[in-house]
Amino acid sequence: MLRATIDAVCVGSADVFGPNGEPSAIRKRRVAGPVRVEAEGPAGDAHGDTVHHGGAEKAVHHYPFEHYRLWQTELPNASSHFEQPPFFGENISTTGLTEENVCVGDVFRVGEVILQVSEVRQPCWKLAHRSGVPDLARRVQETGRTGWFYRVIETGTIEAGVTMELAERPQPEWPLSRIIRGLYHTPLDRGELKGMASLPELTAGQRGLAQRRLDTGAVEAWERRLTVPAE
Repeated sequence: MLRATIDAVCVGSADVFGPNGEPSAIRKRRVAGPVRVEAEGPAGDAHGDTVHHGGAEKAVHHYPFEHYRLWQTELPNASSHFEQPPFFGENISTTGLTEENVCVGDVFRVGEVILQVSEVRQPCWKLAHRSGVPDLARRVQETGRTGWFYRVIETGTIEAGVTMELAERPQPEWPLSRIIRGLYHTPLDRGELKGMASLPELTAGQRGLAQRRLDTGAVEAWERRLTVPAE
């Protein structure tokens, strides 16, 4: 049975962040004690860009803590950023769950809360801006250490120390690492795109992205998402 203990639950409010005053809530903080999780995410959590972040289909963001050790090794000049969560803006931090062993549609019971894996994170320039590593968002994308999102099936409270336990796995052939490869490494593989476009548990946004590639035979531009805006 796949399970992990939550090491940290984190929330944050939106404030001025980007080089031109772009808002973000990436600067989250760890919360001591129970946090209420509603359909659109943890209480006290906000989003600076509500077009691309948040909402019921991307209500809770999970980032594996084991990735932090790899970032420290690979980016020693920025290692202070990778000492503890929530540098990546995550709501949940654990050790033991990664993109390799978590699948699209996985349902996790977290105390009284039930969460379902809905999509992989598409990293953006805010990671680069926060760390001072200009290509960090691209590195996150290329390594597949993206983290992922959940939709909330049953609301309730969560807190550090609670166990996450896999309750259902409707798509065992679709680990998140496969989605990541399809998005970024073999982006025009029609077989993978057809599979992604037909996954009912995947968000409409990522299903639609796969379908657009099928329809156009082209990959959408990534530079605006990955590159810190010029002042």
